[in-house]
Amino acid sequence: MPTPVDLQAWDYTLPDECIARYPASRRDRSRLLHLPLPDGPTTHGLFDRLPELLRAGDLLVVNDTRVMQARLEARRHTGGRVEILVTAFSGHHAEALARPAKKLKLGQTLTLRSGIEATVEREAVDGLVELRFSEPVADIMASSGELPIPPYLQRPEERADRERYQTIFAGPLGAAAAPTAGLHFTDELLRRLGTSGVRVERLTLHVGLGTFRPLRPEDVDRRKLHAEWYTIPEACAEAVATTRADGGRVIAVGTTSVRALESATPTGSRLPRPGAASTTLFLRPPDRLRAVDGLITNFHLPKSSLLMLVACLCGRERLMATYAEAVTRGYRFYSYGDAMLLL
Repeated sequence: MPTPVDLQAWDYTLPDECIARYPASRRDRSRLLHLPLPDGPTTHGLFDRLPELLRAGDLLVVNDTRVMQARLEARRHTGGRVEILVTAFSGHHAEALARPAKKLKLGQTLTLRSGIEATVEREAVDGLVELRFSEPVADIMASSGELPIPPYLQRPEERADRERYQTIFAGPLGAAAAPTAGLHFTDELLRRLGTSGVRVERLTLHVGLGTFRPLRPEDVDRRKLHAEWYTIPEACAEAVATTRADGGRVIAVGTTSVRALESATPTGSRLPRPGAASTTLFLRPPDRLRAVDGLITNFHLPKSSLLMLVACLCGRERLMATYAEAVTRGYRFYSYGDAMLLL
């Protein structure tokens, strides 16, 4: 029988001033809290000390997805405003969060500010609609879309966000939100990691908004999250196998990298298989991670699936105590905030 989950046990108090509304002045000058595994006292410094905490033969696995300029504004024929947030697209078609979703009916036409039209092809299911645009969705987002920076930043998108809300690894377009643990890396830091014998490999998981939505009891009971598409390249799978064979450690950069690696790893194995697939995997204690030995991650929202995933490495009580310490020490939380290394 699955272990019952009390969502209140995953809540914590976060003062408003701890929410980072802007990134650090330099990517690698954010702070880094090191939580040793399986035990030991926390240590504190800046993210650019990461090479000192790793060793030759370790492998970092990063998510190279690129955030879409997914936020679009449209009007219904009545003149009513509609906010559209593209979560997935192909050609002229898109799945999107829409607000107000309930007012969008099958066959209804929406008009963007540019004059481009979108037709409702499926009415809202859990807030998501399917739309068919009169032009390719990628072109529309590039010309008139805005980056979907998180609502808790309590500000509109600014020019600097176009750079700072993308990782330096960003390649394939498809994410509705940034894989934020990767935001702390710089080219200089990668050079130093390479010099110290640490390898970096890439996978792709297109981050969807379901990962960041507040959990409901029914979400926990069914043990599934909204589906996200991932790809594990041959080079990444081979690097994990080589690292394991040589006694090195596999460290995921971000919970999205964990989700992809664990989804691709067969039961009873520690080696992910290369390939592409969709995952609804929901990791929470007492689940054990098989594909990774450590994790670099930001500080996550209360009662979130991401918080539960991180606790698979260190346990709920230790994680919540560490979060309380981070609040006391003035760490910055969420997407533009500071980082943790669990290793």
